[in-house]
Amino acid sequence: MQQVSSSWVTRALDKVERVGNKLPDPAIIFFICLVVIWVCSAIFSQMTFDALDPRTGEAIEVKNLLTGAAIADFLSRMVSIFTGFAPLGVVLVAMLGVGVAEHSGFISAGLKRMLDSTPKTLLTPMVVLIAIVSHTATDAGYVLVIPLAGVIFYAMGRHPLAGIAAAFAGVSGGFCANFIPSAIDPLLQSFTQAAAQIIDPDIQINPLNNWFFNSASTLLIVGIGWYITDKVVEPRLQNVEVDGDPNEIPRFDELSVKQTKALRVASLVMLLGIITLVLVLIPETSPMRDVDGQLTTFSAPIMQSIVPLIFLLFLLPGVVYGFMSGTYTSTKDMIDSMTKAMQGMSYYIVMAFFCALFIDAFGKSNLGALMAINGAEFLKGMALPPMITIVGIILLTAFVNLFVGSSSAKWALLGPIFVPMLMQLGISPDLTQAAYRLGDSSSNIITPLMPYFPLVVVYCQRYVKSTGIGTLLSLMLPFSITILIAWTIFLLIYWALGIPLGIQSSYVYPAG
Repeated sequence: MQQVSSSWVTRALDKVERVGNKLPDPAIIFFICLVVIWVCSAIFSQMTFDALDPRTGEAIEVKNLLTGAAIADFLSRMVSIFTGFAPLGVVLVAMLGVGVAEHSGFISAGLKRMLDSTPKTLLTPMVVLIAIVSHTATDAGYVLVIPLAGVIFYAMGRHPLAGIAAAFAGVSGGFCANFIPSAIDPLLQSFTQAAAQIIDPDIQINPLNNWFFNSASTLLIVGIGWYITDKVVEPRLQNVEVDGDPNEIPRFDELSVKQTKALRVASLVMLLGIITLVLVLIPETSPMRDVDGQLTTFSAPIMQSIVPLIFLLFLLPGVVYGFMSGTYTSTKDMIDSMTKAMQGMSYYIVMAFFCALFIDAFGKSNLGALMAINGAEFLKGMALPPMITIVGIILLTAFVNLFVGSSSAKWALLGPIFVPMLMQLGISPDLTQAAYRLGDSSSNIITPLMPYFPLVVVYCQRYVKSTGIGTLLSLMLPFSITILIAWTIFLLIYWALGIPLGIQSSYVYPAG
């Protein structure tokens, strides 16, 4: 422990934490960034750029956000910008159901049973693995897996911030590592195919063109998450006191006979809910499928219903457990649980307000598009060897991801540049897409501008009140750097061995 605490790595991370925690509150950072975007948009709107927007085929034009018309438009849309901020609805609706399950005691009781049968040595890899699998349910990992990881670690006598960091690394840092196909696969494939058809109009890209690589990457990310959590992050936290409100930190007393019975019935209710959902999804004519009978596309109702399903699958067993265990004596107790859950989200709501305004302004100004396209064109102009170019794409994507959070939005910009360019070097669109997804995932966990980053800070503050941006950055930086390096090497080895990246994927396409 002492050797780790005095290493240069820990000293560097301590420095990151000290500097980071001197930054203003996240809400103020978003406001400052908003003002910077306004000013930069006014300056760069006076300039002419040669970069072409691949989505429109026209030259990028930075829009001045400080004109009278732009300010009037901003003020008229301010409320809708905030209420239309996607992460806000996801978090609040899910937390209503999870809040009932938590405050009724259902989650605590269930975790107690899980902990009794889970070896302490395997806790970290299980948390990381579950976090990775949660990608299948889009943003569920952020509102469900990450906070539960803190609860589980705390109950096992380990530092809760280590559990939160491990889950965050799995949910966000390993975003493209999953052996279960998800909605992001066909979404990115659609952009990749359109870009590839610039060179080869007849080319068809399978939505699971990266599935083999993503599945294999799951083991890599679990291993990295396990090592960094137990050997780097948790030793750094050994002297960090858990000083959160004891009444807000879940307790794990022995279950009474009444609570045990309530847990069984409530768990059965949840299981029946899941079985019912599966039975509804099986028929090809299921109303939860899209018009083509698919389940994993973004247009499929099931993919648009993940958050409401989380709400119901936690609300119903939470209510059953509450009344059977005696925690609830009236429906008012259930509403009080929801109210407490929303009180815990008040800080996040404030940050989300400023975050929504910043993201909207950044996208509307076209500054993000200009940055991404110029970076890609610079990389193209260097004419590096294919392997070096792949590494360059990974690094460029990771850098752009610090400013432009949406994975699909970035690929819509970068795909039409990267894919045709590399096809002419004999590199398939499948490999280019894999490189993009790798760079996008590995830097998710170190950008405070990611919409869910402030939420993870809130989760940490539940246990350690002094947690700030710097604290979380210092915890996540070892994950990000290690994932980026190891995953890049893994992709290059994978490529060198000629292993298929996914279904119907290959490496060589005609040079246009």
